[in-house]
Amino acid sequence: MRRLPGRVLVVGSILAALATLSACADADVRNPAGAAASTRGSTQPPIAITHIHGVARDPRSGELLLATHQGLFRQVDGELRQNGPVIDLMSFAVGADGTFFASGHPGLSTDLPQPVGLITSNDGGASWRVASRGGQSDFHALTVAAGTVTGFDGALRSTSDNSTWTQHAIPSPPRDLAAAPRTGTLLAPTSSGLLTSTDDGKTWTELAPPELAVLAAWADDTTAVIATTNGRLATSTDAGHTWTLHPQTIGMAEALHAQRTADRQVEVLAVVDDKVIRTLDGGATTQILAE
Repeated sequence: MRRLPGRVLVVGSILAALATLSACADADVRNPAGAAASTRGSTQPPIAITHIHGVARDPRSGELLLATHQGLFRQVDGELRQNGPVIDLMSFAVGADGTFFASGHPGLSTDLPQPVGLITSNDGGASWRVASRGGQSDFHALTVAAGTVTGFDGALRSTSDNSTWTQHAIPSPPRDLAAAPRTGTLLAPTSSGLLTSTDDGKTWTELAPPELAVLAAWADDTTAVIATTNGRLATSTDAGHTWTLHPQTIGMAEALHAQRTADRQVEVLAVVDDKVIRTLDGGATTQILAE
């Protein structure tokens, strides 16, 4: 996912620079698949969030989740709280069963490999375990649906068992990846256009949204949302064949999430200008969830 410029989101008081991780640098830590990193829980000091790479909701609790340069944060009772160890989560995805998937770089206090490969969490992000490709892959785009994880680490790869990967060709490197929750239909915004695949990335077709997409998300199996290079949202209710471009500019989105609410509205979460915003009407009105 993309990184936020400018200001930082502050969770409690700012921790000194030692709290931030080496992240995108060269921490030479090696550990085989199966290694785990765990949280120190409430004993961890508060941390300043400098980059947000992903935004989502926990399907079990509905709580806001932020995947950041400093690890995973969860919004509880309106307050952002660090949730687990310090890991630079360059990409983040949540399975329908509540399993978390991520990739990136280890924090100084973890024993994860560099890069971490595909890591998973079954306890809401409190601890993480290397599933595969530890020391090999830094997936900057990652998505999961219909039993398949798809990621891009310079090559497009997919796995149905979190261990054995198949490499696929793609016409252009994806900026983002999004998979429909049940069908697994993929959307891949690229610099040359929006691509879609219905066979786990084996073949691709180009779609024709009204503006160039930078990020994509699925609210359900037919409802897709894109954030465009002009800072607007566009939605499709037929899996990307036709689109409605919403006129209101929300700004350049750095991370995007969509889902259906209990009353079937399309909720879109976006990270824009150091803020996490929520909209139910394509950006015509927005609510700030975190800043």
